[in-house]
Parts: sequence; structure tokens; C-alpha cells
Amino acid sequence: MLTGATMLAAPQILRAEAQKTITFVPHADLASLDPVWTTADVTRNFSLAVYDTLYGYGAKRYPMGQALMARTDELSAVSDKTMRFRLKRPFPLLPEALAEPYCSIMPERLAKTDAFEQIKEAVGSGPFKFVAAERIPGQRVVFDKNPDYIPRVSGKPSFSAGPKVVHVDRVVWNFVQDPSTASAALTQGEVDWWENPTIDLVPQLGRNKDVVLAVKDRTGRIGCLRFNQLFPPFDNAAVRRVVLSAIDQKEVMTAVGGAEPSLIRTDVGLFVPGTAMASDVGVEITRGPKDLRKIAKDLAGAGYHGERAVILAASTIPSIFAEAQVATDVLQRIGMNVEMQILEWGSVVARRASRAPVDKGGWSVFYTNLGGMGNISPGPNIAIRASGADSWFGWPNDPKMEVLREAWFDASDIEAQQQICREMQEEFWQNPSYVPLGMHDQPTAFRSYLQDVRDGWPQFYGVRRV
Repeated sequence: MLTGATMLAAPQILRAEAQKTITFVPHADLASLDPVWTTADVTRNFSLAVYDTLYGYGAKRYPMGQALMARTDELSAVSDKTMRFRLKRPFPLLPEALAEPYCSIMPERLAKTDAFEQIKEAVGSGPFKFVAAERIPGQRVVFDKNPDYIPRVSGKPSFSAGPKVVHVDRVVWNFVQDPSTASAALTQGEVDWWENPTIDLVPQLGRNKDVVLAVKDRTGRIGCLRFNQLFPPFDNAAVRRVVLSAIDQKEVMTAVGGAEPSLIRTDVGLFVPGTAMASDVGVEITRGPKDLRKIAKDLAGAGYHGERAVILAASTIPSIFAEAQVATDVLQRIGMNVEMQILEWGSVVARRASRAPVDKGGWSVFYTNLGGMGNISPGPNIAIRASGADSWFGWPNDPKMEVLREAWFDASDIEAQQQICREMQEEFWQNPSYVPLGMHDQPTAFRSYLQDVRDGWPQFYGVRRV
């Protein structure tokens, strides 16, 4: 990771005794990159660091870590670099859990940070080092090539796995809120790479022979209208079902990506259509046209009594703001008493953590885009967690969904996993914790002199400037 952790990725399994005792050696070429660690400490503390990361930060924040540690009786160090899991029961997904980008090696003092606090120190033990002195909050972040980092000598580069060879001396992130300014900077060669070009500007960028447009992250962006289930009106599952039935995914996604229709998809349930865990169970509810007059009557029949709903809409992320405008208009048209508060994204992130009622600064709905590995698998998916107070923002409580999710982790093969995902999606339509608004593939844009840009979210190792 750029900010101070080295990936575990693909440990070498030495022994698996009856699938309940797994001994392995993680791939980690750690040098003395932390000023507090000595070279000797690297090997001595390696096992402890992994232990603390899994039991602490990763195990509390990320679903795969939670599932792994709930099934672990003991995690111990056999030797300086050899680890042993003793499991309560077989866990077929253990290698996948350790290979997740969120499973990282940290110095013990960082791994012990409370899972819900920001890590305050960026060491830089990976291919790049964070340059704290050059950070301008909200504007600029700088990473320098780490001269002490030693990449693996074997393996094939693939997303966050394999050798991480750096060919540039420095990476500078500039945060530019205005899309037209960012587009002009890329077009004129003032910057090399625009991570998330606004889809409205994609056709224009595509006409520039010096710019490459490509979809590198195939996990997509699933639009999400997230309910707060702690208070009325969305503590009522019947009201949530009516809102779900009112949204036409095609209408929402046309607002997001109508300039480039090839990038948008509808009939989206829990996962990206066409991926292994995706299902078409119940997706007809996401299709239009909608009879909003009838749906307004359904809303009253569901027990809605005019409660005020505070809607958080981020204007600084164009795709999210487009979703918010269309979907909030639908809420108004079916008779909901809504107050849409237009904020920048950072304010939405801060506000959504509040568990207060709306008259004390709380919220009823926020909009976001779901991305990453959770879009293709229940394992890392935070949005389908339904365990109440320790769930993701909105805090849904659905015991049946949790039982199905646990069964998925223990499933013996992919066919069993797929059947469970179908059942999960069926349950989701009955007790929705959010409304899937459709999805779009987000292209990235970079100057044609950049070569070997990897698939997945942006990674700066491997990239060459030619």
C-alpha cells in the first residue's frame, strides 16, 4: 500500500491438516523501512504484526477479516516467518482472505490503532513513500519512489499481486473538483492521468489521439440509495420496499452516463451482472416504466405518515449527484416529505456516521457508489451486512441475511455459493437496506505515453513513461 503497509498476497501454504490447521510462510521481502523497527525486528515482529492486523484493524472493519477471525481458535508464530492458523472449522476462503488488499502487514503500534480511528502515521514500507511535508489537505498528495523497497524477483504482476517495480521517481495527486479544468489539464498535457473523467466529457476526450480512455476497473460502480434504518420512515421495511419499487434504474443511469450509453448497465441486483455470484432473481422490480400514482398509494398503505426525510447529496462527485437528483425527485413525486441537503463529499462522509435523529443533525438517506471487490462477491461486501449496530452506515438488522452470508463463507463449492447468492438476493428485495440504482463502468484517461497501466483501481508501480 502507498501509505505504509506491505501486502500479504498469496502466502505459501506449507501444510493443511484436516483443513483446520494451516501453516504458511507469507511472501514478504521486508527491509528495515520503518525507522522504529530494526532489521532484526522485521523477522521477530512479522508474525505479531500479522496477528494484530487481522485481530485488530482488519478484522473489525472488513467482512473477510471478520469471517476469518470468527473461525479462528488461534493464530500463532511457529518461527520468525512461519505462521499457523488453528481454525474452529474448515474455512475454504482463508487464502482469499489473506490475499485481500485490506489484509496488510503493519508495525505493531499501527496495527493496534482502534479500527474506527484514522491511522495517523504513514511509514511507506511499500514501493512508494508518502511525503507528508508536501501534503496540502484537499489539494495535493505526493509519493516518492522508495529507494529501500525490494520487489519480488519472481511472479507475474496482477493487480496488487506480483512484483511491484517502480519506473517513476514521483507520483503527485492533484485534487481538482471542476471536471472542465481537469479535462483541459489532461488535454494540454499539464497532467498525465485523470483517474475518473466525468462521463459527459468522455466523448470529447475520446477524440484526442494523445489520450487513452480505458475501463481498467471491471468491478464497476453500483449506484446506492442507502437507508438509515434507525428512525422513521425507513425503519419500516414496507416503506423501503415501496421506495425500491419506485426507482427505474435506466432512468437513473441515463442521467449518469447517457453521453456514453455503452458504460451503463441495468437489471443490477447485489452484484455486477455477468460475474460469478450475480443473479437475475427479482431484478424486474428495477425496470420501468413506473406508475408513480399507484406507488404513492402503496406508500401510504405501507405506513408512511409524512415523516421528514433528510437526504444527503454530494455535489462534488458528478455521478453521485446525478443519481441523487433523479432518485430524490422520485421520492418527492410519490409523496415523501424530503429535504435534500447538497454538500461536498467530505461532509456527507462525516454526517453519515451520525446516529442521531433528523431533528438533531441526523439523516435518512445518503447516496454513494459501491465499488471494489464487494461488487462481485459477498465476502468483502460491506453493504449487505445486516448485523445491526456494527453494520455499515444505516445499520440494518436482518438475521436471515446474516445466516445466508455465514452459509456462503462455509459453502463447499461455487455452485453452492451461487445458490446462496440467489437466496440472498431474494431476501434483499424483501428487506432492502439500500436501493441499487444501476451501475456504470468508470473509464480512466491518461496520456498515450504512459504504458503498462494495470487493470484494477490505479496502481503506479509498473507504469512506464515512454
